[in-house]
Amino acid sequence: MVSHFIKDFISKQNFILDLAKKDFKTKYLGSFLGVVWGFVQPTIQIVIFWFVFQVGFKSMPVDNIPFILWLASAMIPWFMISDSIQSGTNAIIDNAYLVKKVVFRVSILPIVKIYSALFVHLFFILFLIFMFLVYGYNPTLYYLQTFYYLACIFLFTLGVSWITSSLVIFLKDIGQFIAMLIQFGFWLTPIFYSLDIVPERYRWWLKLNPAYYLVEGYRDTFIYHKWFWEHPMLTLNFWFATVLLLAAGTFIFKKLRPHFADVL
Repeated sequence: MVSHFIKDFISKQNFILDLAKKDFKTKYLGSFLGVVWGFVQPTIQIVIFWFVFQVGFKSMPVDNIPFILWLASAMIPWFMISDSIQSGTNAIIDNAYLVKKVVFRVSILPIVKIYSALFVHLFFILFLIFMFLVYGYNPTLYYLQTFYYLACIFLFTLGVSWITSSLVIFLKDIGQFIAMLIQFGFWLTPIFYSLDIVPERYRWWLKLNPAYYLVEGYRDTFIYHKWFWEHPMLTLNFWFATVLLLAAGTFIFKKLRPHFADVL
């Protein structure tokens, strides 16, 4: 079944991309600036953080890296993670008309949402590289590792989205629950703070969070210049959690799929 899905996924790339482009444009349909808002809003958020922490509070560098670079390296992957999960949760509800088409593979709808979030994320990766250049940091070979972490984010959020998009059809409160979990997840992930300030006995629990692996992976890529295999235990923990989520998502989606059309 997995091999069949992979083949189908690869063969339908153009179709998925077309749906993702349509979804991205639909989000901002009717607004004056249109899709530009997709890039403006997160940019303004980063600029606000820069002004508050760098200019206002005059935050000290972290590991000799300007605080805004240290912060942005984690904020940008977090934007992708949270946006993918939130939009992926509503992927099926937002496209209810497609669910009733017998020949349509509904399982690609969360993928469409993740691709839609990816458009903005790719822009911000370039924006992050530009920020490092402004501060005098030249690109390195480690930047290639970004593709690995993009694959990690894709598979992790896909597993979560398959579960949540299936359950939210039958339990509407799931959407609110996910929004609350994302808020908790933001503060439980060391984005604004270094793990070094957390008591030793709690660090292990925070490292179990897959998002920790992803945001720290971006910092390793852009700041600390470490390859992902230099953290074997964290890598094994992340992939164990991700494979578990994908397996659970596949099982739940398959079990509930026959009832989608009836409920919608």
